[in-house]
Amino acid sequence: METRYVNADLLIIGGGSAGCMAAIKALDLKPDLKVVILEKGDIKYSGSIARGMDALNIVVIPNFTTPELYLEDITASCDGIVDARPSYAMAQRSFEMLKKLEGWGVHFPLDRNNQYRTLRYHVKGEFQTAMNEPNLKVMIAERALGMGAKVMNRIMGLELLLDDGRVAGAVGLHVRTGEIVACRAKAVLISAGGQARFSLPNSGYLYGVFDYPGNSGDAYVMALMAGAALTGMEYSNRSMLIKDANMPLLAITVSRGGRVMDIFDNIIMEGEVHSLGRMNQAFYEGRGPLRIRLSHLPIETIEEIESILFSTERPVQERFFKNRGVDFRKGDIELWPTECQLCGGHGLSGVYVNEKAETGVPGLFVAGDAACVPKQHLTGAFVFGEVAAENAVAFINSQPVPRFAAGQVKSVEAERNSRFASTGRSIDVRDLEYKARRLISDYVISPKNKFKLDQWLKWSDKFKQEIKEKTAIHNGHELSKLYEVENIVRCADYSALASLERKESRWGYNHLRTDYPEKDDKNMRRHILIDQKKDSPELDVTWQAVLGLDEREVCQ
Repeated sequence: METRYVNADLLIIGGGSAGCMAAIKALDLKPDLKVVILEKGDIKYSGSIARGMDALNIVVIPNFTTPELYLEDITASCDGIVDARPSYAMAQRSFEMLKKLEGWGVHFPLDRNNQYRTLRYHVKGEFQTAMNEPNLKVMIAERALGMGAKVMNRIMGLELLLDDGRVAGAVGLHVRTGEIVACRAKAVLISAGGQARFSLPNSGYLYGVFDYPGNSGDAYVMALMAGAALTGMEYSNRSMLIKDANMPLLAITVSRGGRVMDIFDNIIMEGEVHSLGRMNQAFYEGRGPLRIRLSHLPIETIEEIESILFSTERPVQERFFKNRGVDFRKGDIELWPTECQLCGGHGLSGVYVNEKAETGVPGLFVAGDAACVPKQHLTGAFVFGEVAAENAVAFINSQPVPRFAAGQVKSVEAERNSRFASTGRSIDVRDLEYKARRLISDYVISPKNKFKLDQWLKWSDKFKQEIKEKTAIHNGHELSKLYEVENIVRCADYSALASLERKESRWGYNHLRTDYPEKDDKNMRRHILIDQKKDSPELDVTWQAVLGLDEREVCQ
């Protein structure tokens, strides 16, 4: 297999919401810029929204809410572990982003007073703004391509290329053929999502996960290996969603009057969706399965919910409910805990960035679910896609062209080739993933304790040996799966190490340590950073103070 060489000014790894928006912004600023996107799937239907979206979860509408109120809200929601500047910057630019999308033809419905329709999603303030756009992903992908971005579909990012500590491009792998793409670049923007395939879903189906199943932690691993730090990896996000489907539902149904009920018909939540802790408590007290009830709502509200679910938010839901005989007018929707994921969009996990999307590695910028701008949702992906592009273009304009790391490319080629060796290899890569994620479910996610976390780290060494020496690879597709499993195992290591360091319980079930059941604000109200020691494969665990609006620190 030959290696394909590509040149770019700006290389974007991940063509989801943040990646597309970054390409659009970069080309708007500099139309002659050569922008290349490496996309693991197909850019028209890839990423966490995949098709359409029902809302922008964070919009500061002038004369209605403020960035300051949003900062209060996100600080409370994250239990204090959030840097103020990135979240504040996102809130400041959120309404401008809404107006830009509206100008592109995205529909934002108005209420009877001719105002944007808002819903109660957050602890403080109404920041969720209704949207009705079934073709959102196609729209932004086509806009990026129409402006001149070049996409290479089915390419998984493997490793960033470096020139004396500065990013100089990246190496990718075709997920079907196993061929390598080496891209020289003056700056790199990673927007390849979080870690969706972490613990196992209840169904046991490897790809039946809440988030985009192609998100296997590639972004985290690439960034860390290049010298960036990760944070919030101890926060493993788990939602209560449609049983066996793990699809979004709460923000669409409960914010419109749906009721979350326990088995005794007690109302757990109604009219708002920020009291998720009560849902978890009820479930783990044995008052589940929980259900969403819509039958009491006016028929026009039920029809509105159906319209959103069946056209915008994963249209497969219509077939799913029909096959299960669920009629929202008569029956309830059963809920169940999903698998755990690591994510900057719905959680607190990701590459540690500042308000400029900088990572501390010159030339490397990170946006979307790959970046730790806590609970940023789609608004954060769009806004920080633009922020990252703005600063990447400025970096490109001010810096000389880096040298190409040909030796790194040869090293990646050699590693790829070694994985096709057949002698002594008999483990199926799918079996390996199932076992690894089953043990992540056993040892890494809550309830946690030192014994369980240490057990995972012992198992991790065995998995790495089996990846290197015992897993059989017959084609390019299985090869890409093996790299994904390797990244899943590495992300579990990051999570276990961060969880061991955070000797407290915080964020409810997202980080619950039975050997440290209390919250410790005095000693633990800080970020935990995971990075790689210089000139060593070992990982380093350090602390970083939580920064306020008047505090600034260059990412380390």
